[in-house]
Amino acid sequence: MSVPAPHRDAAPPGQPKKAAAAAWIGSALEYYDFFIYGSAAALIFPEVFFDDSDPATATLLSLATFGVAYAARPLGALFLGHVGDRLGRKKIMVFTLMLMGLSTFLIGCLPTRSQVGDLAPVLLVLCRVLQGISAAGEQASANSMTLEHAPADRRGFFTSFTLSGTQGGQLLATLVFIPVAALPEEHLLSWGWRVPFWLSVAVAVAGWVIRRRLEETPAFARQTATEGVVRLPLVVLVREHWADVLRVVAGALIASVSTIFTVWALAYATSDAVGMSRSSMLWVGALANVVALAAIPLWAALSDRVGRRPVFLVGAAGSAVTMFLYLWAISTGNHALTLLLGILAFGVVYSAANGVWPSFYGEMFPTRVRLSGVAIGTQIGFAVAGFAVTFAARIAGPDGDDWSAVALFTAALCVPPVLAALTARETHRTATERLGERAGAAEAERPEKVTA
Repeated sequence: MSVPAPHRDAAPPGQPKKAAAAAWIGSALEYYDFFIYGSAAALIFPEVFFDDSDPATATLLSLATFGVAYAARPLGALFLGHVGDRLGRKKIMVFTLMLMGLSTFLIGCLPTRSQVGDLAPVLLVLCRVLQGISAAGEQASANSMTLEHAPADRRGFFTSFTLSGTQGGQLLATLVFIPVAALPEEHLLSWGWRVPFWLSVAVAVAGWVIRRRLEETPAFARQTATEGVVRLPLVVLVREHWADVLRVVAGALIASVSTIFTVWALAYATSDAVGMSRSSMLWVGALANVVALAAIPLWAALSDRVGRRPVFLVGAAGSAVTMFLYLWAISTGNHALTLLLGILAFGVVYSAANGVWPSFYGEMFPTRVRLSGVAIGTQIGFAVAGFAVTFAARIAGPDGDDWSAVALFTAALCVPPVLAALTARETHRTATERLGERAGAAEAERPEKVTA
């Protein structure tokens, strides 16, 4: 009979599922923290931390603080990527979760502008920076951990749980904010908005329990035992893998679709220009994320069969079109149409790119610099995506209602990801230990079978 040949990077039985579960749950808990900030920045913070005598400016400044975390991400990626490639993926996964839980809890404890004046937004930005540093290492370490534990022919599927976890966190954040947003204005602006942030204590405890039991990856253990860790991963990355880092930067701009959908579209729909209720728009986000939870692993499993590039291209090019339709639907004020196109744009089409990028980016790099390559590349791209919300607020004009300009801006940000995918190598059939090798040597097929 035929049996698979022994694979030197094979994970112990059960570890791929444990790694995927740890990535899903940890990312969900961590990005719950990250996304409740986005909801608060759109709905609450303009009145709590900024001068509400000028609502348009207050909203613009509040959305800018959302982008601050993305600006901090590249710096966090440099440090955490270096540590993760030298000391292992597990340590970074635990550290980032604890840091996110602490910084988010502190946001819920901050004094408001009416209490301490301009010190309030300064403290808010400081906590937001800590959130950004944490997020910089979270996805890259979880992606690397899951990819290096996964079977070679199912890397796309297993690594996608990092991103479906992210969507789960966004869903949880939205569901928590729905009853909070329904509170009377007096209670909402005094103590109600703080409750979701205080719940981050549970995030830190649950995440620590889950992740501390996970074993280090076979690929990293083998790298350490044979060749040793790289002393300066960044130097090797820049010298040997700079082109793939640039591809990841360009590809990561696809996250602009998420930030525009999650933050700007929410602020626009609930503004005086459209007049939709907070609760109805939060439900659009919640249901779109429910669909995304199912769509992401399905798209990723498809990429294990047909390749990463075609699936990513569907998500990137399709998002340019469907986000235009979604913002148009909001402009009509039609709740049913907005819900339908929101689910299509974010739950289905965007999920194609979102579900496949963890494996697509991670497979561009070898084990010794994988965490650094993914962390630095994605976080530079995500930094632009984070401030896309601020640019969108500017582009929308003084009344904040020029949705077509924002739609065109979002579509333009989908072009670099398309180009990145078109110029990248296809790696879904490359053996795990040969990922990141130079072109021509890297396209090894899955391990051959031998006859017993």
